[in-house]
Order: sequence, then structure tokens, then C-alpha cells
Amino acid sequence: MNPFQTPIEYLKGVGLSRADVLKKELGLATFEDLLRHFPYKYIDRTRFYKIRDIEPELPYVQVIARLTHKELLGEKHTKRLVIQAQDDTGVMELVWFQGIRWMEKALVPGKAYIIFGKPTFFNGKAQMAHPEMELYSPAALLNKGNSTLQPAYNSTEKMKQFGLDSKGLQKLTASLLDQYAKDIHENLPLYIINRFKLTSRATAYRNIHFPEDPAALNEAQHRLKFEELFLLQLKLLRNKVLHTQKFKGNIFGTVGNLFNEFYHHKLPFELTNSQKKVLKEIRQDTQRGVQMNRLLQGDVGSGKTVVALMSMLIAIDNGFQTCIMAPTEILATQHYATIKSLVGDDFIEVALLTGSTPQKARKVLHQRLESGELKILIGTHALIEDKVQYKNLGFVVIDEQHRFGVEQRAKLWRKNAIPPHVLVMTATPIPRTLAMTLYGDLDISVIDELPAGRKPIQTVHFFENQRLRMFGFMKQEIAKGRQVYVVYPLIKESEKLDLKNLEDGINVMAHEFPLPDYRISIVHGKLKPAEKQFEMDRFVKGETQIMVATTVIEVGVNIPNASVMIIENAERFGLSQLHQLRGRVGRGAEQSFCILMSNQKLSYDGRIRLNTMVKTNNGFEIAEIDLQLRGPGNIEGTQQSGVLDLKIANLATDQELLIVIRHVVEDIFKVDPQLALPENQILHNSLQEKGQGLSWDKIS
Repeated sequence: MNPFQTPIEYLKGVGLSRADVLKKELGLATFEDLLRHFPYKYIDRTRFYKIRDIEPELPYVQVIARLTHKELLGEKHTKRLVIQAQDDTGVMELVWFQGIRWMEKALVPGKAYIIFGKPTFFNGKAQMAHPEMELYSPAALLNKGNSTLQPAYNSTEKMKQFGLDSKGLQKLTASLLDQYAKDIHENLPLYIINRFKLTSRATAYRNIHFPEDPAALNEAQHRLKFEELFLLQLKLLRNKVLHTQKFKGNIFGTVGNLFNEFYHHKLPFELTNSQKKVLKEIRQDTQRGVQMNRLLQGDVGSGKTVVALMSMLIAIDNGFQTCIMAPTEILATQHYATIKSLVGDDFIEVALLTGSTPQKARKVLHQRLESGELKILIGTHALIEDKVQYKNLGFVVIDEQHRFGVEQRAKLWRKNAIPPHVLVMTATPIPRTLAMTLYGDLDISVIDELPAGRKPIQTVHFFENQRLRMFGFMKQEIAKGRQVYVVYPLIKESEKLDLKNLEDGINVMAHEFPLPDYRISIVHGKLKPAEKQFEMDRFVKGETQIMVATTVIEVGVNIPNASVMIIENAERFGLSQLHQLRGRVGRGAEQSFCILMSNQKLSYDGRIRLNTMVKTNNGFEIAEIDLQLRGPGNIEGTQQSGVLDLKIANLATDQELLIVIRHVVEDIFKVDPQLALPENQILHNSLQEKGQGLSWDKIS
């Protein structure tokens, strides 16, 4: 048995109560979890200060001093433990506001301690709040000199009450390594270790927690990053290999009348080279006899829906039914309207199924679907209901798929004996390294051109003191017959957040734009679907000139006459969300504009985000900057995907390493797709040991 799978309570010094806190606070349930709870920083503990030499600007100091006096001060909610510490140069005060009972018992006046913490000054006297304390002895002092870098671990206030601060975690980790370092076995082949000059796994774990020097720490970090990214890519590409072996796909052998009629006579514009390239990739996929599993990335307005429609027409020409599943009614309705406008009424029937579809219409739709008459169905989660049965579903499009759970997606592609081909679409450009990791087991297509004739959206950043200028610009555009979006981050005022809110915004606008000169549509997530649709329809028909909304309009609204997007408190939005919102305009032939409103005070990241939006319209460039600012775990639902549970590697800073590893793993599978060669047996075992058996309910 692998000792690192042992429950954490069996580690000496833990026990049941501490184990419970470790699990609840940090999710540390096994020896391995503790081993992989890496330090977030390292502190030089070789230098000792005298109390008189402590200065306020020092980040951390370490002193040897004797405790002279301790007392409890304050009442119930202001209680604190104050201890005086003295060396031969002066006196300092140590204060605890948490874990008071434990510290009061543990610390003994009259004894000398090694004291470490962040100094502050009050009335000219040095103080430390919640310092680390270690009983002084020659052995303890010697130990301090052995390591230039002491690990600092993330902890919580609750953990500190159980003695599980950074120092407590350090002791547990040292105990774990002392007992079980010999059981840390290699999980990479020797030829990989030698080729990339990697330190051994056991040495890496020792030096990531207790580095001998900065060079040893760098080697340990590199080894563990390499291992983490390598095993992740191994898992993803193994998924891909097994998928092609396990899942047969319907062969679309011909490009028939519907496709040709649409392409030559109905398509209202010339396809871009990117669109043609993606169609060719999909065409090749659907001729191989293996289920297609492809991600289509394209910036806002790049023409993904047309590519999806033309792919569906190929499926229909080959005798199959098709569907598009979108995460919201607004987006599903938008796809329906777009496709209906492209194919017309007499070319092919297109149906819409959402939660709002009346029962009577639903019944007819179900019948036509089961008989095979209905060839294109567009809808929301309603598509995966058990009642919805197809005669021969051959091609599935899933839009903004990160908003669907694995099981929801799987239900859709189980609706045919031979799994349908799957095209996953996203309007959120994804950096290359993130796509390699998030969607590493899919084939990836990219549309990186905008249709001819589209003018780049002009983006400007206004501060609050330029609001009248913004109102004047709105009036100018409305006078030209254009329409305007105004997006707010909140519906009602929050005491905690000083943000512009939708209700206040409407009041201000009613004053600025007195009715009946201008009419306003109001759309937000708390409206019922019918109310939301009513307001949207008014704006679509031009009955209202201004749409005041929350981010519910981020996707799925296509109104070519809307030429101005105003985003209030723009500094509070992420880059990808700002880019999505901006993409609601610029869909017609006229010049469009985006105005980013913000407070005067901007954080460093906030300023970078707004400057980036002003500087570029390129979604992929924006996505790269977003990755650098926010990290992969916060980009478009990747936190809940479970794929990006990276402990040490960082996709924003380790991009070059990931790309190298991806190519190495691809080369391994070209030569040994089953990982059956003797030198790759260790990789096969590593996948099994990690419990990375593969789930075929997975679309991405």
C-alpha cells in the first residue's frame, strides 16, 4: 500500500481533532495532501537581531529573548495576551489576539525563546503580534543555522487555535519526511529524468519544504512543476488516444444539396479563411469513423454560428439530426434567430426548445423529433430531458460549454446509439497554454479573423468627473438613430460595495433623458424569462433607445443597430467579461464605441485591465493578459472544472515549460499509444496510482 494515502490523523502529532481542522480548513486529508501543501514563501532565518536594532521598516526579525512578564488584558471581545520579552539591549512586547488560552499555557516566563515575526512600534516600543515562538536551546540555534530558507505555509485562524500555524505545519511536514521520505518513489521514466536533468523526486520533496540553499529550491520547484504538468498532459492525451479507440463515429461521406445550396445561394457574405479552415477540419473529422470531439474558439463576432450551421447541414445531408445546446434562454433564442435569418422559412425547419416553450408546442416538437422530420433543434438544458428523443442524432453543438456540468453534457450525447459528433464552441478566447490544459483532450480549432467590413470598436476610458461628456456622446449617437447599452454590476445598492447600481442609474437617466424623448429597456437576472424577453424584444424592435442591464447580456444579444456600450464601474469586471460585453456592439456596418466608466482611484490591476481594453480589440491578446493578472483558476469557469488543480505549476509563468512537455508527451504516444513499452511502464503505473482512470461521460 502507498503510505501517502494514509489518513492524516495517523501522522504522529496530529490525532483526530487536529485532523478534522486540517480537513475542514485546507482539505488536507492524507499524508500526500500534507506533502503537497507547499510553502508559499521562504524566509531567511540565519540572522538574529538585538531588540535595540529592530526598525519599523524591517519585514521580519528574529531575536533571542527571555520572557519576563505576561498578563491578560481587555474584556470578552477585546481580550489579548501581552508578554514582555527582554534581551541585554532592551524590552519588546508580544501580543496575541487569537489562540490566547493555548499560548498562555505554552509560554513560560523566565525561559528564553527564539522569537520571529513582523515588528511594529507603539509609543516608541517594539511590538510583535502573533510571533512564532520556539524554546531556545543550543540545538534549536544550530538548526536555525542549517537552513538559510525557512518555509512559510498558508494557515487559518481556526488552525492556529490548534497550534497549526506555519510553524506547526512545518513540524508535521518535517516529521512526515523523516519517517516516509524513503517511500517517495519515481513516477517519471529514467530517460525523461536524464534528458531534462531533473533532480530525484524524493530530493525535490525534501528541498521544496526544507531547501538547503536557493539553488536546491530552484531545482526542486522545477522538478515538481515538470512532474505536475507532465502527468496532467499524460492524462489528457491518454484520454484522447483511448477516446479514438473506444468511440466509433458516424461517417459523413458526402457534402450534399443542402450544404451546397446554402453555400452558393443563401450565405449572405464571403467566409473568412479561418472559417473555411475550420470547416475543412470538421469535414475531415467526420469522415474518419471516429467520434469528433472538437473545440471551436472564436472571438466575439467571428462567425462561429455560421460554421456550426454549415457543419450541421453536412450532417443533415448524410441523414442525421442536429442540435445546439446553449446555457441560457437568451443565448438559445439568439442562435435560433440567427440561424432562422440565415436559412429562411422554406429551406429547412429549425425549432426552439426552452423552459418557456408551451406544452402544446413541446408535444408537437417531440413527435417531429422522434419521427426524424425535425433536423435542427436549438435549446437550453431542456434538450437533455428524458422526454426529448431523437430518431438519429448525429451532430451536437454545445455553446459556452464551461457553464454545463459533465453529466448534463453526457446526457445529450447518450441520445444516440453511436455517439454524435461534438463541436464545443466558446466566445471566450483562451490562451494557448490554458487551452492545452483545460481542453487538452480535444482537437482545437480557432477562428482568428473577423468578417470583412467590420470596423474595430473604439474604446475609451472615462473617469466619474467626465460623466457629462459621456451623456453628451450618448445623445449624439441616439440622435443618429443608434441604440445604447448601459451595463451595471449590481441591481440594488450594496452598503459594502461603492458601485453604481442599476436602479440608481435608471433614475439618473430618467433625469438626463426625460421621457418620452428616450425610452429605456431594463434587463437583469431577477426578471422572469417572459419579462426579460419582452424587454429584449422592445430593444430589438427599436421601441427603446437605451438598454440598462446587468451582465445578463454578456452573451447572446445581437442587435446591429446598437453602437454604444457603456460599462459602469468597469474596474470591477474581469478582462474577459469586459471583452464579452464590448462584443455586444460592433455588429453592424456603423462605427461602434465602448465607454469604460470608473472611479478615480484604480488599483494596479484595474488600471492594466482598462488600459488593455483601450489598447486592443484582440480577444486572444486580452486573454493572455487576463491569465497573467488573474491566474488560470479564475478564468471562465475553470475553477469548477477540476482540471486545473495545480499545486505548484502556474500556467501564466510556466508557459514555455508546458509547451515543451506537451510535445514530449505527444511524441511518447506516437511511438507507444498504449504505454506498453518497458521504459513507459512507470507512466502507466503513475496514471493508475493517481486514480486517473478515465471517465467516458466527459466531453471536454
